[in-house]
Amino acid sequence: MAKRRVPRRSGSPMRKHASARAARAHTVAARERHSLSIEDHRLVGDGVSFVETPNKGGELIPRYLVMHYTAGKNAASSINWLTNPESKASAHIILARDGTITQLAPFNVKTWHAGLSHWDGLSGLNGHSIGIEMDNAGPLKQVGDTYQAWFGTSYAENQVVYAKHKLDDESRWWHTYTEVQIQKALDLAQLLVRQYGLKDVIGHEDIAPDRKRDPGPAFPLENVRASVLGREEEEPERYEVTASTLNIRSGPGVEFPAVAEPLKKGTEVVLLEKRDRWHKVELVEDGDIEGWVHNQFLAKI
Repeated sequence: MAKRRVPRRSGSPMRKHASARAARAHTVAARERHSLSIEDHRLVGDGVSFVETPNKGGELIPRYLVMHYTAGKNAASSINWLTNPESKASAHIILARDGTITQLAPFNVKTWHAGLSHWDGLSGLNGHSIGIEMDNAGPLKQVGDTYQAWFGTSYAENQVVYAKHKLDDESRWWHTYTEVQIQKALDLAQLLVRQYGLKDVIGHEDIAPDRKRDPGPAFPLENVRASVLGREEEEPERYEVTASTLNIRSGPGVEFPAVAEPLKKGTEVVLLEKRDRWHKVELVEDGDIEGWVHNQFLAKI
C-alpha cells in the first residue's frame, strides 16, 4: 500500500468534509430522533443498555453536554475501565463505533468525566454537565503504511485523517469517527438538550485545554453544536467589561502581550471564541481590535 500523501495545511477541505458528514448525519438523526427517549433519567430505545458504574455520586442538574473520545481499544474495554473503582473515572454514556449506547449512570447523577475544568465562569464541570464518551483512539502516530495508537493498535489509511487541532500549532493524524457514531451523537445531543434545557454542547478540549484534546478535529463538533442549538441563526453574544480596566491580549493567558490599551469598565464586546477562563472578543465600537480577555471580568448583556 502506498503511503498516504499529507494534505495541504489549509483547513478548508477538512471543514467542508466535516460539514457534509454532519449534514448527512443530521438528516438521518432527524428521521430517527424518536427512536430514543428518556424515562426516569435513563435512555430507552433500540441498541441501548445500562451498566451501572460505582464511580459516581451527588445530584446533578446539568447545564452542558460535554463530548469526549475514549482513547481506548474499543467500547467494551472502555466500559470495563469506567466501571472499575480503581479508574476513578466515568461518564454517563459510552457510544460505540457501531452506534450502540451503554449508559453508566442516570443523567441526574454526577459522573467523573471532566476532571479539573472551567467553563463560562464555572469550575468543576462534573457538577454541571452530562458526559458522552465516544469510542475513538484519538491521536495516532504513523508507522510505515499504518497509523498506531498509544496502546499499540494500528489503523488503516481509510480510518485516519490528517488535521490540525484548534489548540495546537502542528497537524497530526487522528482516528476517524464512524458515520453512525456521528449520527447517534447528533440524536443524543438533540434529545438531551431538549430534555434538560442544556445551554451548550462543548468538548473536553474546551473545558480543559491545558490537558485535553478530545473529541478532536476528526469529530465535527461545531457542526453538531450548530445543528442542535441553531447557533447559525443567532446573534453573536455580547458582553460588558465589569473591571475598572481589563487587558486585551494576543492569546488566552497573561503571558501574551496586550494588543491595545486596556478596556475600560462598560466597554461592550462581541464574543468570537470561548475557552475555559478566557474569551476571544471584538470591540463593538472598533471592530479592528480583537483579542483575549479573562472572562471573570465580563458580564453578558
